[in-house]
Amino acid sequence: MKLDVAKRIFGLDLMRAVAILLVLFSHTSLLMYPEMESMSLTIIRFFGAIGVDVFFVLSGFLIGGILLRQIRDGKTRRKDMLYFLIRRWLRTLPNYYLILIINIALIYLLHDDHLEGISSFFLFLQNLDAGQIDFFTESWSLSIEEFAYIIGPVLLLAFFYLFKKTDKGKLFIWVVLFIIVLSVFLRFMFHLNEEINDYEYWSHNLRKVVMYRIDSIYYGFIAAYISMNWKSKWSNFRIQTAIVGILMFFGTHFVIFKFNLLPENASFFYNVLYLPMVSINIAFFLPMLSTWKTSKVLANSVTWISVLSYSLYLVNYSIVLLTVKKFVDVGSMDIIGKCLMALMFWSVSFFLSYLLYRWFERPIMNLRDKPIIIDKFN
Repeated sequence: MKLDVAKRIFGLDLMRAVAILLVLFSHTSLLMYPEMESMSLTIIRFFGAIGVDVFFVLSGFLIGGILLRQIRDGKTRRKDMLYFLIRRWLRTLPNYYLILIINIALIYLLHDDHLEGISSFFLFLQNLDAGQIDFFTESWSLSIEEFAYIIGPVLLLAFFYLFKKTDKGKLFIWVVLFIIVLSVFLRFMFHLNEEINDYEYWSHNLRKVVMYRIDSIYYGFIAAYISMNWKSKWSNFRIQTAIVGILMFFGTHFVIFKFNLLPENASFFYNVLYLPMVSINIAFFLPMLSTWKTSKVLANSVTWISVLSYSLYLVNYSIVLLTVKKFVDVGSMDIIGKCLMALMFWSVSFFLSYLLYRWFERPIMNLRDKPIIIDKFN
């Protein structure tokens, strides 16, 4: 199966590929050294978390761009927004529900367990306002994305109705800023009402909760708005913005490391400021990456990893890693054994994600362009 690399934006494929590789390296460290703590392992797992943030900002940039093009083309009716949502759902929901059902089956077959609250996963409610149960743990980010896809178009429709004479492009940015401000306010209320004991508590109860993290997607929306309204500056300053992004990212984390800032001793910074700062840092790389069209040396491999990234994200941890850990005590192996298990983890993850993409994800995505779907909304 060949991919049409020429029609893709290499820089965005690279961004997506790097994000999923960061996640995979993080999960590999959990497989090889599940009980060990060290500076190197902390850094690897930290960048795994950053990989998810990259997915958030990139998704917002791409989805925001689609909505802005619909606004530009005058496609702002209810059925236009419904068409947008149907295309999104055909892209995201089938894979999600298939892997969810497989995870439920594995819980009963391999772990002989019964979990309360699994039904909430079918409506993406598992982490709406609190941390989710310890099941299908990677799904926390998918809930955030799904709610972002719904809330944005719904609020846009409401604003279009209430402010009929206002430029719809301006209404787009008003909606985005409204959602960001609301999310920041909710995190501030969390800060006032919750006592943070450690990173795990903070991560579980704030970083991975929809109502506190939904703004992460919308910083990508802002980047899409800037890219479409100031195209020349977006392109001309791509190197400068990337440099600013690098300086901000490493400068922020140098200060965190230098002063040993942790959620328990710098709660306002972590609860209110840190996560938006990371998203904005990532967004600063978009002018360079979104204008990087081709790379003859890396295009095919990077594009393939990018295309498989959603399937890889879904299968690598709950399906592969936890199944391996059920039968094999990798942590007690010597270094050769650990490396062989890591190689198997990567190989099986890529193999299963390819099967999922080739025989399930892509055929369903192709339905989006079928006449029965297109004609109904035209």
